[in-house]
Amino acid sequence: MGKRRKVGNLLALAVLSALVQRPMHPYEIATALRSWGKDQDMEFKWGSFYTVIRNMDKHHMIEAVESVREGRRPERTVYRITDVGRAELVDWARELVSTPMPEHPRFRAGLSVLAALHPDEATDLLRQRLDRLEDAIHQDRGTLDTHLRDIPRLFLVESEYDLAMRDAEAAWLRGLLAELTSGSYPGLDTWRAFHETGVMPAELTELAERTISDPDTTD
Repeated sequence: MGKRRKVGNLLALAVLSALVQRPMHPYEIATALRSWGKDQDMEFKWGSFYTVIRNMDKHHMIEAVESVREGRRPERTVYRITDVGRAELVDWARELVSTPMPEHPRFRAGLSVLAALHPDEATDLLRQRLDRLEDAIHQDRGTLDTHLRDIPRLFLVESEYDLAMRDAEAAWLRGLLAELTSGSYPGLDTWRAFHETGVMPAELTELAERTISDPDTTD
């Protein structure tokens, strides 16, 4: 389990990563985060942005240094990162980089109920996913190569990770599709019979009952 933090919203981590560059007012911070694609790197909701800023100020991770006014725009408060904030940024980064945590991508949820689909349909849908994934990999690799000409690799390492994960998923999908297409996938006949007869095979009914009565059963 991750460490309990005074401001646990990942927006706080993103804000700290912006303010470590230089002091900014909230509008500048939001603009910087969007331009850097931080909302693609981590899951957060922009609607809580100003609440997060206030909470970070409350817990002394950031502090106001001045208020500025540009033309007729409302006065804006400029914040800078504090020593507390720098320590939080480093500690949080250490945790995220070093400690694996459970993640629940949508594809995993779909795979968990794959049996609800006829195996032929599942095969077609998985093949569609692989085609789209391979297109995305091709585009992402081209984009990454272009960025590497001007941007240090250190600031693109998360894009490398995304590409590696997509490559791994594509490789796994190819293997799964090969088994489904050749008929070598274990239990394929039982899976197919369930959809074609509408009758749950006895072995699956017994397995379901056994795991309900004994959740720790693994065999």
